[in-house]
Amino acid sequence: MFDKFFKKFSKDVGIDLGTSNTLIYLKDRGIVVSEPSIVALNDRTGQILAVGQEAKRMIGKAPAHITITKPLVDGIISDFEVTEKMLKYFIDRTRDKNFSFASRPRVVVGVPLDVTEVEKKAVEDVVLSAGAREVFLVENVISTAVGARLPIQDPSGCMVVDIGGGLTQIAVISLSGVVSWRSLKIAGNKLDQDIMEFARTEFNLLTGEGIAEEIKKKAGQVKEDQKPVELKMQGRDIISGLPKEITASSEQIMQSIQRSVNSIIEAIKTTIEITPPELVADIYRRGLILSGGGSMLAGIDEVIRQATKIPVKVIEDPLTCSVRGIGLILEDDQLLKEVAIPSTQDEQSPR
Repeated sequence: MFDKFFKKFSKDVGIDLGTSNTLIYLKDRGIVVSEPSIVALNDRTGQILAVGQEAKRMIGKAPAHITITKPLVDGIISDFEVTEKMLKYFIDRTRDKNFSFASRPRVVVGVPLDVTEVEKKAVEDVVLSAGAREVFLVENVISTAVGARLPIQDPSGCMVVDIGGGLTQIAVISLSGVVSWRSLKIAGNKLDQDIMEFARTEFNLLTGEGIAEEIKKKAGQVKEDQKPVELKMQGRDIISGLPKEITASSEQIMQSIQRSVNSIIEAIKTTIEITPPELVADIYRRGLILSGGGSMLAGIDEVIRQATKIPVKVIEDPLTCSVRGIGLILEDDQLLKEVAIPSTQDEQSPR
C-alpha cells in the first residue's frame, strides 16, 4: 500500500551512466541533466569542488591538491564513493524544491553488455546510496535501439553500433534480447589518445585530452568531398619544454585514428559472422544503426557501409539516443519487465 502511495509522489528517473557523459531523464520532463562524468576533489579537505562541465574546465589546470577524476572507466564504476556523490549531486538537481515530500525515485540505469555480477552490484549499490528507491538495469544497446524506435520486440533482426567514450558496443537484437554481440575498449577516448600520440611522434608536441578532443571534433566534421582543413594544436615542445603550436590537416588527423576505426569495423564484421542467417537477412534489409559520439565523425557511416555491404544510418541526436530509450522504457512497465536484466538484489533476497 505504501509503495503505491509513494509511487504517486515520486518521479521515475532514467540514467545513462557513461564513461564521458552522464545523462538523466526525468519522467514527464525529459532530459534534465547532460554533463561530463568528471569530479574535482580537494585532497586536503576531501570535499568535492565541482562536478560535470565545471570540473571538466579544470582538467590540466588544477594545482597539486586538487584532483580531477573520472569515476567511470570503460562504462564501469572505478571509484564507488566519488560516483555516488556525483550521482547524488545530479539527482538532487532534478528534484522539485517546492515539493519536499516527494519519495525516493524508481531508477533505470543503462549498463554495458559485458557487465559482471560484481559490476552490476556496484551500479545498483551506488544508485541506491544516491537516493533511489528501486533500481533496474538495462543493457545500453537495448535502450539505444528503443530510443531509435527499432522494433526490438519483433522476431526480426535489429543491429546497433554504439560508439561511446570508453566502449564500442555492437549488438544484434531480436525478441527484446541480444542475440549476438561484441564489446571493445576502442571508442572516443581511444581516438583522442591516437591524436595525442600523432602530435607527439610527428611534431614532438605534448598536448592535452581536451585539445585532442576538440581537434577530433573539428576534423570529424570535414566531409570527404571537401578540401582538407588546417587545424592548430597547442601544447609543450618535448625537446625545448617551451610552448608550441603546430598546424595539422584534417586529413592527417583522420589518418591518425584510422587504425582504431578499422578495429571497430572488424568487430562489426565479426558480430555479423556469428549472427544467425535469418537475422542477417533482416539487417541487410533494414540496415544498422550508429549511435554515440563516435558516430558523429564525418564519413564513418560510409566507411562501415563499404566494409559490410549493409546500409548504415546515424541516428538523430546520437548522444542522447540511449537515455531517450531509457525514458521510453520507463513509460512502459511491460517493456521494462522484458528488457531489465536480473538484479543482484533479487539474488540476495531469501526465497
